[in-house]
Amino acid sequence: MATLRVTQSVETKNKLSNTLRNWLPILHSSLSELGEAMNPFVESNPVVEVSSGFEESFESRIPRKIISNSVANSRSEHIEALTIQKRSLYDVLDEQLEAPLFPTPLSQKIAHFVVENLDENGYYEGDSELFCKENAITLDEFERVRKRFIHIDPVGIGAFNLAESFLFQLDNAQIGDGAYELAIKLINNMAQMHTFSDDVHYAEALKIISSFKNPPAIEYLEDSTQVIPDLMIFFDEENGIEVKLNDAYYPTININTAYGIEHEFISQKIKEAKSLVDALEMRKATLYKVGLMIVEYQYEFFTGGDIKPLTLKTLADEFGHNPSTISRAIANKYIACDRGVFTMKEFFTTAIDEDVSNSAIKDYLYRIVKEESVKKPLSDMKLLEMIQDNFKVTMVRRTIAKYRKQLNIAGSSERKKLYQLNS
Repeated sequence: MATLRVTQSVETKNKLSNTLRNWLPILHSSLSELGEAMNPFVESNPVVEVSSGFEESFESRIPRKIISNSVANSRSEHIEALTIQKRSLYDVLDEQLEAPLFPTPLSQKIAHFVVENLDENGYYEGDSELFCKENAITLDEFERVRKRFIHIDPVGIGAFNLAESFLFQLDNAQIGDGAYELAIKLINNMAQMHTFSDDVHYAEALKIISSFKNPPAIEYLEDSTQVIPDLMIFFDEENGIEVKLNDAYYPTININTAYGIEHEFISQKIKEAKSLVDALEMRKATLYKVGLMIVEYQYEFFTGGDIKPLTLKTLADEFGHNPSTISRAIANKYIACDRGVFTMKEFFTTAIDEDVSNSAIKDYLYRIVKEESVKKPLSDMKLLEMIQDNFKVTMVRRTIAKYRKQLNIAGSSERKKLYQLNS
């Protein structure tokens, strides 16, 4: 009996070892690259056949809740938006860079410059000051033209950041006056949305904001990079939050156990094939658990709030793995939800320390600049001192400058000029 128990223990350990060896490369690969990651295991195994998870049409697998998450568009429009675009984003934009929106050669030149300096998400990241200097115009003139992108389709393109993109989209939304005014406040204070929850228009404003595209170029981002989400997370007021694994895109492994001959080589290959199946199931289970944990820690985000500080170490401790392993596990993985498609890493805000995220720093930075003296705007060094004192953290000035630019906040000297012009 003792010999039998030892033999069973060794067999179990070997099976687990084989599964884990297969599991890591399968876990680390994106869903679209999963078949390629499995090739080394499959090519050397004659008893395995793998059918791709990408053979059916994309629209046949679009979850109904993604299709219906916006009241404004019909089902067919959503299918068209989520399937392959026949024209690129730049083709669509180029057709709109003319009169009446851009009637003069200068306005068209500015518009083309904005388009040429869009990042992959559709946000503008060009050097406006250099353009203005080279073309002998003021920044105010440049901005007046750039903000005409509020009338460009897809709406939100050409904005500096998420908040401005949402303001662009809000201007095009069908919404009552009261909810419109509140929506502006929510967008400008996204980290503190919950503080407005008692407002009578809160539900309507939040519903509109939740329907906005994030990022604005998401339809074309999905097409150009073939983004396939691993998880789909939806909020339903009646049933709460639902987490669904996008297993329709997983490859199917078929094992030919009736190979026709009995041989040690064939038996070994069948065992290896079964460990490959186990590894695939482990990938599903692991990412599903990650999804459940993201919902647990980021519940408010899925109901319209902001992403909270969450470090990879927290997740790693739950799994009993090293943070670097978890980092590779969530790399190139996506989550589709009612608010758009996000990389998994976006739910793990870069933390200044265990309790302070960069989003909290940015929110504080935005508020103190908003309340600063118009006669003596705060310098980056002063902002740094205030942030370090408030959050009890150590930072460097260039980080403040980086956050300020991300928030579309000009430097102190430029802000002083703007204040003088406004007065």
